[in-house]
Amino acid sequence: MNHWDQAYSDAEGYKYGEQPNAFLKEQAHRIPAGARVLVPGDGEGRNGVWLAEQGHEVTSLDNSAVGLAKADDLARRRQVPLQTVLADLADWQPEPASADAVVLTYLHLPPELRTPVMHKLVQALKPGGLLILEAFHPRQLHYHSGGPKNEAMLYTLELLRNDLAAAMQELLASESETVLDEGPGHQGPAYVTRWIGQKI
Repeated sequence: MNHWDQAYSDAEGYKYGEQPNAFLKEQAHRIPAGARVLVPGDGEGRNGVWLAEQGHEVTSLDNSAVGLAKADDLARRRQVPLQTVLADLADWQPEPASADAVVLTYLHLPPELRTPVMHKLVQALKPGGLLILEAFHPRQLHYHSGGPKNEAMLYTLELLRNDLAAAMQELLASESETVLDEGPGHQGPAYVTRWIGQKI
């Protein structure tokens, strides 16, 4: 059983709740109607299911079978279609130019994986496609609301720009404090990096 299978098995209910990420909800108006949306690292499906409720064609990707089973259950209860794919992002290969949007919510990868995975996600986007991201900033190490304790897995704007600027036009970028209320896994003050880009 991998780390996330264990985490989702141990959680009472849904570790990060059943409601979508607040930043995604605030910014989802940017996604065109009926879009094909890819949600890597969607875990128990809270974001993918909500996007499906908005009328999008959603694929939720994760390496936790336990998380995806809970995502499938949430989609059934909400009566929306959701495609779930069990995959390790290190090995996964996207269909090029197949997605109108990619949503990344607290997808924290080791540095040797982050850059190649980001490049694969850009490849998955159609020209004009959107990447919407919220992740923990290195300052999150001083907070107690969730996230990895390894600074190398946390995101700054500089790091994102180094990974993505060649292929993406930046539409929104911030590093700021917020307050999280996302199930038992993300609660309280936090320091996050938010970024939205459009594929050139």
